[in-house]
Amino acid sequence: MHPILPTKSVFSGMAQEESMGYRHILPIQIRFNDVDKFGHVNNTVFFQFYDTAKTDYFATVCKGVDWERVAIVVVKIEAEFLSQIKAGDHIAARTRVSKIGTKSFHLEQDLIDVDSQEVRCRCLSIMVLYDLVHRQSMPFPDAWRQAIRQYDGLE
Repeated sequence: MHPILPTKSVFSGMAQEESMGYRHILPIQIRFNDVDKFGHVNNTVFFQFYDTAKTDYFATVCKGVDWERVAIVVVKIEAEFLSQIKAGDHIAARTRVSKIGTKSFHLEQDLIDVDSQEVRCRCLSIMVLYDLVHRQSMPFPDAWRQAIRQYDGLE
């Protein structure tokens, strides 16, 4: 562990077995403009990678959602940057829901090196469902809850 990082973080609650429990794995293409003059991907770009994977996750798991009426809003997001990603690296984003509440849920994501399986960054987001028509948070639909529980193996 890096000496300036705290020994206990929000990530200590994430699954111990890094390769287990993630069904959704999306290869990420590193674009020319993602890389800075030092040859590595800027940390702010990591969140764009997570957004891409998050979008694909919900398109895969929760089919038929009317995105003109429903939104998913990030209310808290934390990232733990473990090692840099360079221009030539082959990376993928892993995504899973780890907890579902009444109106919110926890989304765990990793950026991994496809070749070595090394976790380069971890991200934990707390997200809320939002009704765009009524402009307020909304309860988690049963269909979503069932689809996510079945897909990610939640009880």
